[in-house]
Amino acid sequence: MPRIDDISRILAAYDAHLMLEKGLSDNTRTSYRADVTKLIVYLDGIAMPLREVTCDTLHAFVADLYDLGIAPRSQARIISGIKSFFRFLVTDGYLDVNPSLLLDAPNLGRHLPEVLTIAEIDAMEAAIDMSSNEGQRNKAIIETLYGCGLRVSELVNLEISKLFLDDEYLVVRGKGDKERLVPMSGVAVDEIRRYLDERARLDIKPGEENILFLNRRGRRLTRVMIFYIIKRLAALAGIRKDISPHTLRHSFATHLLEGGANLRAIQQMLGHESISTTEIYIHIDRSRLREEILTHHPRNAGY
Repeated sequence: MPRIDDISRILAAYDAHLMLEKGLSDNTRTSYRADVTKLIVYLDGIAMPLREVTCDTLHAFVADLYDLGIAPRSQARIISGIKSFFRFLVTDGYLDVNPSLLLDAPNLGRHLPEVLTIAEIDAMEAAIDMSSNEGQRNKAIIETLYGCGLRVSELVNLEISKLFLDDEYLVVRGKGDKERLVPMSGVAVDEIRRYLDERARLDIKPGEENILFLNRRGRRLTRVMIFYIIKRLAALAGIRKDISPHTLRHSFATHLLEGGANLRAIQQMLGHESISTTEIYIHIDRSRLREEILTHHPRNAGY
């Protein structure tokens, strides 16, 4: 039986199989390789050798895709690529058993939150009246939601003392009162800096001095207000999708994943409940996560 611990050689053999035996186009082969690479990176993150993969492992991988908000059609394409890969491994003698046989594609009728394109996010920002008192604030809000993948509850409670703009990361308190480090896109940093200059002119109410995003009366914004801001800007931009602040979070994760970012790093940046505060501070290297953002997030072009 051929060795299965030389991943680079296996991937090269699989690519040759797709080209010579399946006759697939360059674009299709590139998509299949990208999908298999996502799985390989996932397995590396959980320290599982390819030869030990089971159907349960693959279901856990697909569950991660779902948790990241990846659209059902994209999930189905990824699963198709994975099933093709494991058929190849069995046919060419790398494995005796195909763990993907019982791996089902998602129900394409299942509803997942919408994902915005970069052009749609730009259109929302272009719809902001930058001459208004809230213009720069609203632009900073969009870039923080999208550039950092925050929940709306995390955004409204974001504290200035937890911003480390020179180092381009912030600390948020998420579900279960757990804190996590989140690298920031360069655009988000710039927009927050501009907003802070305007924020300094507000009459800030006692107790709100450390809260980043405030209304014109110097009080923190509510979740409902954030929903209103996002809905209104989407309408002004002519976007017909059913979106909410959470749509920007899903867009953040989807764009990173589609750009080739490490699946585990995205999960950690999103602060899913399965990752505790201790695990974050022990296992996440801030420079590594920043590299994921700088390398794969579309907002960092030119930074």
